[in-house]
Amino acid sequence: MPEQRNLILAIALSLAILLGFEFLWPKAEVPPEQQQAAQQAQQQAQAPDAPQPSAPGVPTVPGTAAPDAPAARSAVIAGQGERIRIDTPALRGSLNLQGGRIDDLTLKNYGVTPDQDSPRIDLLSPTGTPNPYYAEFGWVAAGGVQVPGSDAVWTADKDVLKPGEPVNLTWENDQGVVFKRTVTVDDHYMFTVEQTVTNTTGEPITLYPYGLVSRVGTPPTAGYYILHEGPLGVFNGTLKELKYEDLKDEQTVEQTTTGGWIGITDKYWLTALAFEPDLETKARFAYRGQGAERYQVDYLEPAMTIAAGETATVKNNFFAGAKQVQLLDEYAEKFNITNFDLAVDFGWFYFLTKPFFYILNWLHGVVGNFGLAILAFTVLVKAVMFPLANKSYRAMSKMKKLQPEMKKLQERFGDDRVRLNQEMMALYKREKANPVSGCLPIFIQIPVFFALYKVLFVTIEMRHAPFYGWIHDLSAPDPTTIFNMFGLIPWTPPSFLMIGVLPLIMGITMWLQMKLNPAPPDPVQAKIMSFLPVIFTFMLAAFPAGLVLYWAWNNVLSIAQQWLIMKRADAV
Repeated sequence: MPEQRNLILAIALSLAILLGFEFLWPKAEVPPEQQQAAQQAQQQAQAPDAPQPSAPGVPTVPGTAAPDAPAARSAVIAGQGERIRIDTPALRGSLNLQGGRIDDLTLKNYGVTPDQDSPRIDLLSPTGTPNPYYAEFGWVAAGGVQVPGSDAVWTADKDVLKPGEPVNLTWENDQGVVFKRTVTVDDHYMFTVEQTVTNTTGEPITLYPYGLVSRVGTPPTAGYYILHEGPLGVFNGTLKELKYEDLKDEQTVEQTTTGGWIGITDKYWLTALAFEPDLETKARFAYRGQGAERYQVDYLEPAMTIAAGETATVKNNFFAGAKQVQLLDEYAEKFNITNFDLAVDFGWFYFLTKPFFYILNWLHGVVGNFGLAILAFTVLVKAVMFPLANKSYRAMSKMKKLQPEMKKLQERFGDDRVRLNQEMMALYKREKANPVSGCLPIFIQIPVFFALYKVLFVTIEMRHAPFYGWIHDLSAPDPTTIFNMFGLIPWTPPSFLMIGVLPLIMGITMWLQMKLNPAPPDPVQAKIMSFLPVIFTFMLAAFPAGLVLYWAWNNVLSIAQQWLIMKRADAV
């Protein structure tokens, strides 16, 4: 019957909301890059006299090929010689004068846990630590020019790198070529590296500027299909993502692009190299598995021929920090970095997810709490959907008023399903009732629910965002559970029994809302419906507390709206 199909559809759509489309539908496979690599090799073969440098390879890391017992991070840094201290409002760390690497960064404003005394997040680490992770800039020589490598020791004019106080590094080879590097950092997470080469050899030289980010070891990932963690970049305006496992299979993936960026992302943290916006650049993802596993992203810019007595300069940007949405947008505009905000995995519902984030962020600025912002956001969503919801609830009111008539028809034509359906349709037509119209709010709620889930799950602004009472992190599940009497019993139940206060409130509000809906005429379906609040309570218990808060508050508002409409229609 139509109303039964409506019920089944509602259940199926609700489950689809919880599971998420991106969990169920795989993305298209990343196309292989062999054809592009072959084309590049063919082009090089057709011009044998042209210089053919490759992007900087994955160098051997001292002490990490077969580490026995990696030293503590602080001990390694202290024992590696002279460094330039990095001190900004957002970062602390150091720049290694050997190799000129940015290889020691800690995020001042982010802890491992919500506790204020929690250790800060270490983003970059030097060679010799358990998992080296660093950025490096330099030159690839086309001929026999000696260029500074990873073992070159630079001379610095300052001891500390601060916002507004750049550090100048200098290195000179035996041939009379002077390399200078000016490193600048802002108040947040953007480094600017300006490299200058002065040729005093008496002959022209040709060099290729490069930048790389190298990461040793496969980092742990959250393992969610809806979240990308690993190498990624924007090439010619298109986002490309590679899982660590995929890069292991591919070994090397090359791209040629004008503008964009390349980097490595965690859930909340990012390292990224920005390309010159108007310069055709060769970019590469690379993996090496000998000894310690290493993942590298790098770029190689076009050749620069520096005449005798001349100077050439290149400038590049390097981001290392937290993926703050508004900050990424500001950097994209300031430095002309194409689609830099795609470092945040907003997913398929980008057109909703990002606006939802900005609305929530604005509401947070008004009310001062992201939990209150979610409550206010829910009211806004309900206001936008008010006309559609009213239409749906009126239709449901009609259906509820028709239940006695429907029951009589079932008693009269229960053995003749065809006749029963015909009489039901005639009743709907006569009373101008539409059993399907009640599904409209559910259809609309799917993208809204999933987009809000993405905002809570992937944006760092929601990380460790407290509400009130026991909710210290809206991006994490409710930490309480009824199975230890909310902490009164000294026992930690297994994860599937972590049914906290918020999920219970959501389940109760869902049960109350279902009581206002027309009861299914089929006893089996009625029994299934009665179990739905329990099922959803268990399922939503593992979701972020902010999402459960949204669902429960949305149920409360829906109950109020539906009760008023049904009261006016004498359906309650």
